[in-house]
Amino acid sequence: MEARNAVVLLSGGLDSATVLAIAKDEGYRTFALSFQYGQRHAAELAAARHLATSSGVAGHVVADIDLRIFGGSALTADIEVPKGAALDAEDEIPVTYVPARNTIFLAYALAYAETVGASDVFIGVNALDYSGYPDCRPEFLDAFTRLANLATKAAVEGQHLTIHAPLIELTKAQIVQRGTALGVDYGQTVSCYDADAAGRACGECDACRLRRKGFVEAGIADPTAYRTPPG
Repeated sequence: MEARNAVVLLSGGLDSATVLAIAKDEGYRTFALSFQYGQRHAAELAAARHLATSSGVAGHVVADIDLRIFGGSALTADIEVPKGAALDAEDEIPVTYVPARNTIFLAYALAYAETVGASDVFIGVNALDYSGYPDCRPEFLDAFTRLANLATKAAVEGQHLTIHAPLIELTKAQIVQRGTALGVDYGQTVSCYDADAAGRACGECDACRLRRKGFVEAGIADPTAYRTPPG
């Protein structure tokens, strides 16, 4: 039986690396999609390229879209990434939220899926151990799936599109355990919002804290190179 094509959103972080491994384990022929969107943690994109190559994806597109023109986020504007005490004082939705990012990313994935004949899109959003972003919720994915199946030529012609979020109900520890079982080399991933050019994590931002928490609770050694190890 010929493998089905799937588009996998690949940021280069822990979650997306796990999702890529899951899609491949389920027998999909994977096409990775990454973004250069003006993010300050550009080292993550280098990690995405490495992961795509080492995983043997059928194709890897890096879309260049500059969300700095809108700003509004510590990841795309001259706004300090909250760390330490500043992070603890954050409101429910932190300033690291990038306006409409997952909506934009999934729209690109939808276009890529049509061109490679894929009826499946994988995304690494999580609604348990996460930063509270509104576009990581199951309700958002359900709504986008309905849109996708109204808005595309493929859907009109009978090719239903499914968005897979296999991590949506997993804790970070469960994600680490799942990826480790699938052979993911987490030492090659970068999740930090303020990583340096060498990919070393700051150890103090929300992404670093959640990542560290996952490894500790999973009982698995954390291979991350931190500039300041999380407490």
